[in-house]
Amino acid sequence: MSVPARLIGGWKKLLGLMSAWLLALAPASAGLGLDEAQLKAAFIYRFAQFTQWPGPAATEFSYCVVGSPVLREAMASLAQKPHLVSVVRVRSVSEPAQAQSCQVLVLGLSERSELLRWQLALGAEPVLVVGDSAEAFRAGVSIALMVEPNGLAFRINHSEAKRRGLNLSSQMLKLAREVK
Repeated sequence: MSVPARLIGGWKKLLGLMSAWLLALAPASAGLGLDEAQLKAAFIYRFAQFTQWPGPAATEFSYCVVGSPVLREAMASLAQKPHLVSVVRVRSVSEPAQAQSCQVLVLGLSERSELLRWQLALGAEPVLVVGDSAEAFRAGVSIALMVEPNGLAFRINHSEAKRRGLNLSSQMLKLAREVK
């Protein structure tokens, strides 16, 4: 029985994307002792690459981090990597009003009430909200990173991303551990 060429092509694309993600992370994790914050930062950088924001293209791109100085530092090192805009900023924010000018907001919080407070304050602003815990996913962030026994995984709340006017790549959706 033969497999349709269209199906094979789809699988090749998916495998190619997965390989690209792994290759981007492999050199550091293989020999340099990549720590958890650097790995999370690499994933967040990739999430931004596979997300489209509404409206005209931004001239400046801002990653904002709440509650995790170590993750903010790891994100700052990735700001040096190529982006589609010339100015990339990584900022620590302490109040939700400061996050409305961010394209990506990373919530390094674990308390459900705080996670909800930040999201409610953003309203429907086109901000990709990324959490770093299972609790963040339950609280409704667009993407949640979670450490699992076999490594780092992510879950996507596609409804929330759409509500914010964000278009997530179908390839990224395929790689997620869970999509709701």
